[in-house]
Amino acid sequence: MKHAIFALSLIPAAAMADPITFAWTPNPQTPQVDMALAQGYFDEAGLEVELVNFASGREAFEALLGGQVDIAFMAEFPAATGALTGQDFAIVADLTRYTGSRIIGNSDQSPLDSLADLDGKRIGTTLGTNVDYFLSTAMTQAGIEAEIINAAPGDLVPALVRGDVDAIVPFPTFYQGAQEALGELYLELRPGSYDPHYILAASPDMLAREADLTTFLGALVRADADVAADPQAAAEAVSASLSGNVSVEALQTMWEDMEFGTILNSDLLDLLVSEATWIVGQGVVRAD
Repeated sequence: MKHAIFALSLIPAAAMADPITFAWTPNPQTPQVDMALAQGYFDEAGLEVELVNFASGREAFEALLGGQVDIAFMAEFPAATGALTGQDFAIVADLTRYTGSRIIGNSDQSPLDSLADLDGKRIGTTLGTNVDYFLSTAMTQAGIEAEIINAAPGDLVPALVRGDVDAIVPFPTFYQGAQEALGELYLELRPGSYDPHYILAASPDMLAREADLTTFLGALVRADADVAADPQAAAEAVSASLSGNVSVEALQTMWEDMEFGTILNSDLLDLLVSEATWIVGQGVVRAD
């Protein structure tokens, strides 16, 4: 278990503080949020937390930058772009690390025993995103080249099934769908070159509310202990928040590739620097 750079304590409050607007949508990656909500830890700490749903972490981040929310949940990649463009925000917590990033193939199209099998092939992904960064990093490390086909996230699995591409690098939410669609033709490769981090970013106004922010994070640290002590209850809470669309069993399988715990370590900074360097190298943002 990694240790946080600083300790976060739960600070009780006699009266409810000003509301904290939290851009968060039910998802499989953040069981500590579900547990904190289910157990009433925010209320116990004297916090009124208002949840606002967004279709993606990128949209939640844009709302944060626009002053619409106080805290936003997202993957780390948009933060690298935000830092490069001089946006005013701060990363205040790293909730979960995902270790199951994969490249998915179709055995009818090409073998997928190693990255070398992808040399010169057609690989579908969504350009300008963290999965594009993952693919680019893996290819560079392997010293291979391929034809990269840009596609919307929902179009990648059908393209692989049809044989339009030899492999795909989709977002993790599409892994199960790919396996179901391909059946016995499903192949996967996990090169281990990229572990997404699921983080919380805060606005300047929220940073100025230091006691409230510390209390908010303290409630999540308290919920971390619940997740570690009773993963079954945590999975049930997450499944309930997802309206039963993801079963407890499916969550437990997903969680084999996830490391939970509210921390803030230097490996996240190292990843952001690597991503920012890649973004500048791709010409997406002109910056130092």
